[in-house]
Amino acid sequence: MTDTAALDALVHDWLTIPDVAERLGIDVGKVRRLVQEGRLVAVRRGERNVLSVPTDFLVPAHLANPAAPSSPAGEDDDTEGTAPQWAVLAALRGTLTLLDDAGYDPGEAIEWLFSPDDVLGRTPIEALRSGSKTEVRRRAQTLL
Repeated sequence: MTDTAALDALVHDWLTIPDVAERLGIDVGKVRRLVQEGRLVAVRRGERNVLSVPTDFLVPAHLANPAAPSSPAGEDDDTEGTAPQWAVLAALRGTLTLLDDAGYDPGEAIEWLFSPDDVLGRTPIEALRSGSKTEVRRRAQTLL
């Protein structure tokens, strides 16, 4: 199990489950289901031991799949001025599955995603957010 202080050194911004629900525009139960289904991972942290998710797991909806981004809301239609809609980073699910298959618990998975990787030349989460899903999954498969 990963030390929460070590995670806090790697992950600078966290969201509680209610904050994730608000950002995604869904109820808390659906966020908990996303965690149960392996679409998100969360760890307990802080003095109150609150279940939290790294903020970097969420992206503006038009960037959910960085390999094929769409136009942001308001750019192509009359919804100008509306708040951006958010989504879970699409490439996260398969990567989390590989890490789970390798025996990583949620804390270890987050640690791996946010730790610099010499082969990738950046952290795996940075690579996923920029559309390099295949490279990251190749690296994760070496853990099996």
